[in-house]
Amino acid sequence: MFPSVCVTIVTHNSLRYIDRCLKAVLAQDYAPIEVVVVDNASNDGSSEALARYEYAARVIRNPVNTGFASGQNQAIGESDSDWALTLNPDALLKPGFIRRLVTAARLDPNVGVVCGKLLRAAPDLSLPMDRRVDSAGIHFTPNLRHFDRGWNEPDDGRFGEVEYVFGASAAAALYRREMIRDVSLEDGFFDPDFFAYREDADVAWRAQLLGWRCLYVPEAVAYHVRRVVPEKRWRTPAALRMHAVKNRFLMRLKNMTPDLYRRQWLPVLLRDLVVVGGCFLMEPGSLPAFWHVARRSRRALAKRRQIMSRRIVTDDYLASWFREQPVSRPLEALRPGRGERLLPA
Repeated sequence: MFPSVCVTIVTHNSLRYIDRCLKAVLAQDYAPIEVVVVDNASNDGSSEALARYEYAARVIRNPVNTGFASGQNQAIGESDSDWALTLNPDALLKPGFIRRLVTAARLDPNVGVVCGKLLRAAPDLSLPMDRRVDSAGIHFTPNLRHFDRGWNEPDDGRFGEVEYVFGASAAAALYRREMIRDVSLEDGFFDPDFFAYREDADVAWRAQLLGWRCLYVPEAVAYHVRRVVPEKRWRTPAALRMHAVKNRFLMRLKNMTPDLYRRQWLPVLLRDLVVVGGCFLMEPGSLPAFWHVARRSRRALAKRRQIMSRRIVTDDYLASWFREQPVSRPLEALRPGRGERLLPA
């Protein structure tokens, strides 16, 4: 029997995307599959559009916008499937996407996350002739910035190998239920304090600390509309920019190890100065982020204690992922059982 998969989607004013997104999901050549959609108080007709799919999907309508993180936790909690595929409504799966990810996961039972190759889509979800990479996994730099591996690079054969990466973009990521249970904290899998943005990087970092691995599978292809990119930050809604600043520091409070800070303190400090200075001089709307960090710091530190009490990876292993250039590892490098190469620190 094939492992069961639940596709979890959170919508908020996603009318222009949700129809094509759900049609692509329902056309996948994989079973058993279920679909759960959480609509976060849309007022653009998304809720009415979702009514047409209630024959094939469980639709939950929230009276207020609870954010991406809480919405995904809600959707994931509605199922006990073996795997959960988090999917943005502005993502379009190509045929065979789910089947290829599930099949690849069999290569290593310690893989907790599997991601495919996301390609860029136009704002209307049309597919451009110039194929460019949206994400081939996520990676961290020494100053604790995280990026989508391969962003905007030509899809010309690069990123063509099955390999381990640090983490996956939650725009289309397949999470093992066992890992979800293992890394979840008292308030859920994705941190609801994040509301939106960086929650997938936070999960990736936490999963790495607890010894889980992320596998990138280039044969599984999907398209994604990338609306939040560094070079277009000023087009991003002010509230989302504020959450991005807040979540950078919350993520560090929870996951940063003393050894990693010792190794990277200078680039981290310099980046912090840029962020703080930028908020004061150019983006005052993001200044409330620091109040929110202070307000949530006690809770974040409690989560940190829980994470660090169960950490199993070595300092050297963790630090090896934080490089200027994206890091990946060949399939053969980590295939022994969980803990055999990742010895307790």
